[in-house]
Amino acid sequence: MKTELLAPAGSYSKFLTALHFGADAVYLGGKNFSLRTFADNFTKEELKTAVTLAHTQGKKVYVTANIYARNADFAMLGDYFSYLSKVGADGVIVSDPGAVYVAKKYAPTLPIHLSTQANTTNKYAVKFWQEQGVSRVILARELSLKEIAEIHEFVPDMELEAFVHGAMCISYSGRCLLSDYLDGRSSNRGACVQACRWKYEIRALNATNGKSEWLPIEEDGKGAFILNSKDLNMLARLNEMEGAGIRSFKIEGRMKSGYYLATVINAYRRALDGGALRISENELLCVAHRDYTQAYADGENSQTVNYTDSQSKGEYTYIADVEGCENGYVFAQMRNRFKSGDILEVLSPDGNFGKAFQADEIFTSTGERTEDAKLVQEVYKIACPFVLKKGDYLRRKN
Repeated sequence: MKTELLAPAGSYSKFLTALHFGADAVYLGGKNFSLRTFADNFTKEELKTAVTLAHTQGKKVYVTANIYARNADFAMLGDYFSYLSKVGADGVIVSDPGAVYVAKKYAPTLPIHLSTQANTTNKYAVKFWQEQGVSRVILARELSLKEIAEIHEFVPDMELEAFVHGAMCISYSGRCLLSDYLDGRSSNRGACVQACRWKYEIRALNATNGKSEWLPIEEDGKGAFILNSKDLNMLARLNEMEGAGIRSFKIEGRMKSGYYLATVINAYRRALDGGALRISENELLCVAHRDYTQAYADGENSQTVNYTDSQSKGEYTYIADVEGCENGYVFAQMRNRFKSGDILEVLSPDGNFGKAFQADEIFTSTGERTEDAKLVQEVYKIACPFVLKKGDYLRRKN
């Protein structure tokens, strides 16, 4: 089995981006039961359309239904699984044993993938889930490559999936109560407020100076991001992961922008297809990210917290979405301001990747020439020496 590059899609437009930049499969959520409540997510008709389009390209769609369900959720869950089976979804991602039971009952031919939320950390648990009818286990992020290899050896006919890139939860594979406690929003039902990314302050009450005031204690004068995990980056370890038995490389990011997804998917696709690793590594510095880590690949790791700040901005600014190209001009919807004379670089899955040109001629949608493209979402016409495709992006080095 060829190792699969699995990309996220929080909306239909991001689904198209994932396909355009070379994902072998896409995971996405419907309007209910998904752990990304604040993503746009997919209506039933969008789900059907996405599955049909993916299959015409020889690609797959997996649908998340990985909340920790309550009794009331099951009134609709069986019908939902039946619908996913009817439209030809390639799998449903669940974490709740009750959801596994209902999926088997109402959609017996729909493959069941066990979410990382289920915290599967050992070979006996994988064997147990296999006996319950699960066809793929998305392993806990806390496992080392050695442990994964042991699992694969023990259950060689189970498909194993693991995250290779993206944000990590400071809690055990995402099972967090902090959001619910601090803001009343349950992370285990898709409404996480990301309290782990907040800046915290440790204070001590000083009762000896006569003022009884609170004294802040800060780390290095920058505050205390004591719960803020670094971002996972396993680009340099893909061969080892494959050797350990991983058959699906998963990118995190259903809440990330299309530009972010395009950059990351493009980097991993090129690496998997034999491109220069250095180029792909540099690409992963182009988008906003926290300090990178390989997390627990080699076992215990006490250096996974990003203490200094929330995240860096990346080395490039996302400028525009390419809508099309005609007669030496590219039509692009502006996302960040640019001006005549700026050097714009192309982000594309084809041979135009990395090419740059100077934006000398810029026209508004009404045909007026301008020196300053400052209207957000305006579709500008820009003289361009390359034939770009809809779905490509333009960016500018910072």
